[in-house]
Amino acid sequence: MSADVAGYPRQQRAGVARFLPIAGWLPDYGRRVFRHDLIAGLTVAVMLVPQSMAYAALAGMPPVTGLYASIVPLLVYALLGTSGSLAVGPVAITALMTAGALAPLADGDPGRYAALAGVLAIMVGAIQVSMGVLRLGAVVNFLSHSVLAGFTSAAALIIAASQLKDLFGLDADRAEGFPQILASLGRTAATVHWPTVAVSVVSLAGLVLLKRFWPKLPGALLVVAGVTVASAAFGFGERGVRILTEVPGGLPVPALPGLSIQDVTALLPAALTIALVAYMEGIAVAKALAAKSRQRVNPDTELVAVGGANVSAGLFGGFPVAGGFSRSAVNMSAGARTPIATIITALVVAVTALALTPAFHHLPKAVLAAIVIVAVAGLVDWRSALSAWRARHVDGIALALTFAVTLLLGVEPGLAAGVAFSLGVFLWRSSRPHHAELGRVPGTTTFRNVARYDGLITDPRVAVLRVDGPFYFASAQQVGDWVMGIAEQREALQTIVLDASAIGDCDADGAHALTDLSRRLADRGVTLRLATLRGPVRDLLRRAGVWELLHSEHRVHPDIGAAVAAAGGAFAGNGSDGSAPPRFSQEVL
Repeated sequence: MSADVAGYPRQQRAGVARFLPIAGWLPDYGRRVFRHDLIAGLTVAVMLVPQSMAYAALAGMPPVTGLYASIVPLLVYALLGTSGSLAVGPVAITALMTAGALAPLADGDPGRYAALAGVLAIMVGAIQVSMGVLRLGAVVNFLSHSVLAGFTSAAALIIAASQLKDLFGLDADRAEGFPQILASLGRTAATVHWPTVAVSVVSLAGLVLLKRFWPKLPGALLVVAGVTVASAAFGFGERGVRILTEVPGGLPVPALPGLSIQDVTALLPAALTIALVAYMEGIAVAKALAAKSRQRVNPDTELVAVGGANVSAGLFGGFPVAGGFSRSAVNMSAGARTPIATIITALVVAVTALALTPAFHHLPKAVLAAIVIVAVAGLVDWRSALSAWRARHVDGIALALTFAVTLLLGVEPGLAAGVAFSLGVFLWRSSRPHHAELGRVPGTTTFRNVARYDGLITDPRVAVLRVDGPFYFASAQQVGDWVMGIAEQREALQTIVLDASAIGDCDADGAHALTDLSRRLADRGVTLRLATLRGPVRDLLRRAGVWELLHSEHRVHPDIGAAVAAAGGAFAGNGSDGSAPPRFSQEVL
């Protein structure tokens, strides 16, 4: 087996590699590729350590659990995943969703909160693995780009608002919803701690400037190191700046969280939502990076891999994880070729958790808040809102609806509202497929939409109609009424030719509606003829007993020209009339 130019195999071996992708490419792994993976793994590690601690705080967990969620889950993904560049670990959106799901159930008990987080991660992983085994990766297609853009933009604002408490040193209680967060901030605005504000300003400025002018440097790590040193030297903690104080060291020990069936039931909606969002975020970036590196990503295998990572996160004291956009981009740009880079990242994080946690004793919480805010700032995607509205107003409405509901009611209701609205629009549009009347292009045997072209040849005795969509229970009535409306308006009409080239699907209701339409037209002295029927539709009509009736009466034709010729239409010419082709009218939609 040969590897591609990136060092990752084009195809995976059969057998064990089918279930353990690493076995497909590891035998061909070379020293040159390892050099790239080593650099990428170290680069992502110095970025992940401060980010994981910040996202743990965002999830309502102790900062060290962010390190826990960045060790074993990364190793599991490296064994099971198909992407050589995807960086799995704690991410902002799933951390926010975790906090929103656990806070109402934990009753302020840190031990119960941690146990709930573990169970939630295991549930998320179990759902993802099950979806992968059942090959349900395509279910994420129900999360349209507009819905995701609205959701992530609102979630970014919620995340940023939730960090203002630590950014300003306010004595505010933790709140989950955006209105509640704003209300809490407003009540405690007088408790702002100016030394903390100074630390926040310096941290934000350092992160932004490093990202802008020196993007290849580990900005978050440099800011964490610099501010921590300053905090220890000048006693920030003694001046009222909240610091991490003791950060437990050591590696996590696997344990199965023990909770009641009631807790599991209460967590199920959040687990389903996080499972979909986490997978969607990961597979989107994995596919984008795979296209650049000429790798192949298997969506269903990715579900199993990310699911396994989440199960391990729950067993090893962490919380739900996903593939992150920013870290994955850094991973690839730093030279990652295979999941070995992820293994190196996990080992560096493990060393940090084992030996370096005392170095974070004087780290101000405001620095972690600044890291989160800078990380999610790019998620507010106003360009997608404008683009969606320009492309189709209903997409813009879906984005705005998802954004508003997520911002006001929370992430789960926001996603549910967006998906429900998108599905409703889909059903509405599929029940009202586009349809058009056709005329012949002079000098050709081609038929085009009379509403879009000028100068087409038509015949008052024959109407050629086209339906651009499925002919099934939801659309059959509407299409039938349209056809009958044309028949009722034209006294000279003798034949209707239905161009079925764009009808890709039909059901029993559609077949019966076609029979009924043929009968109603016949009662008015109009013959219905079908042209360019697709194979699956023809098969359905045959099973429904409609095909034999139409075919025996010679009312089914291979193309429009044959149908018009059979009807004796005056515009069924052979295209030799020498007429000039029509001029396209852009004003008619």
